[in-house]
Amino acid sequence: MVLTTGTSSAAARQTDTGTAIDDAAEPSGGAAPDETSPQSASSLSEVPGDLRMAGLLWPVLVASAVSLLPFTVFSTYLVAIAAHSDSSVAAMGGLRGLGGLASLVVGALLAPLIDRIPRDLAAAGALGLLGLSAALGAVGHFLALAAFCFLIGAATSVLSPALATAAADRFAADAASGRAATLVTATQSLAAMLAAPLVVAPGLLWGWQGNLLAVAVISLLLACLFLVRSRRSRQPVEVRPRLGYLASFRALAAIPGAVPLLLIAALRTAAFMGYLAYLAPFYAERFALEPGPFAFVWTLSGAAFFVGNLFTGRLANRIGSRLAAERLLAGGLLIAFLAMAGFYLTRSLPAALLLTGLLGAAHAVVAACVVSLLVRRCPALRGTALTINAAGMSLGVFVGAALGGAGLGLAGYPGVGVVLGGLTLIAFVISLRVRSAEPASSSR
Repeated sequence: MVLTTGTSSAAARQTDTGTAIDDAAEPSGGAAPDETSPQSASSLSEVPGDLRMAGLLWPVLVASAVSLLPFTVFSTYLVAIAAHSDSSVAAMGGLRGLGGLASLVVGALLAPLIDRIPRDLAAAGALGLLGLSAALGAVGHFLALAAFCFLIGAATSVLSPALATAAADRFAADAASGRAATLVTATQSLAAMLAAPLVVAPGLLWGWQGNLLAVAVISLLLACLFLVRSRRSRQPVEVRPRLGYLASFRALAAIPGAVPLLLIAALRTAAFMGYLAYLAPFYAERFALEPGPFAFVWTLSGAAFFVGNLFTGRLANRIGSRLAAERLLAGGLLIAFLAMAGFYLTRSLPAALLLTGLLGAAHAVVAACVVSLLVRRCPALRGTALTINAAGMSLGVFVGAALGGAGLGLAGYPGVGVVLGGLTLIAFVISLRVRSAEPASSSR
């Protein structure tokens, strides 16, 4: 869960959905329509319903779900993959870190370039790399799997922001753009929750290598679809000089609230991923929960995150809502801080389960608000903003696990709560600097 002026225009309406394009959609550099139609001023302020929006964005939503499958297969069949490659589970599991490293480095380096090319073309290239990487992983050798992890991380660092930006640019109204981007992140959170059970069934027929080859085929087919969409598009007319590479970073930093939002995203991810990294050991030690029953806990957390993300994306971008996204952001962080503190202190299993669900929902609220606000405040630099946001979250995964482990080593699980709660509290303080007033440039 990614432009008009000087880079490219908003992403395009397509006629390939077989239905009339919603009045709120507008032409874009990502995929232009075969025909255009005038829009009334009132239509630009409309936010389509989720089902209608999903119908317009189905290729983007499908691609966002597929982007999670390679690492899902890798994690689900880690023991079998390690045995096939004649390596240990620890060594094979460590390769997953290469994906996070690649996502961080590639995302940070390529961020300004995402706004320079059509969204569909960027997505097609990333999907092509994803498919080829999945096929490489099916080879099963240790070096091939190392390359698989690195290349998948690099592909998703471009793919996820490109898809979110393409979804946002499909609509003219800022509120509709924000909702479209959060619909992509909600789809990814749902896919993350359901992907593992779904890959097990076909895996019974053809094993983990067959799963990776199936992912490769699906990814390459989607890459062809996005490539066709990109070639059908009409390129927008440049109205201002294109920003240079470093100038894109400076322009993003000058947008009110952009830097605080990016910092909040990194800190929130560090706190949440650090908490998830030690969730199973915590339940096992404190409540003697075995892996089987713990699966319910994991599902509870994932379901809470999906529901929170889905509904917050709609609420934060509702026109005329009394709860501005900035207030939801601060409120979500405050609830997350209190829930984190209570979670590591409780000795009651029902209370722990309640706080687990609350933590998942609160972090989902924050994630949806960050994406919505970045999309609405950075119309000309959405690709850059969302790519840096993804890179910052990749950094947060490493930092959260490391700091959580340090807290655990020094003071046990209360130490984990202090460290991760501290990160959440810092994010909450920063959120108070994100003012509700939107910059004038955000209106397109």
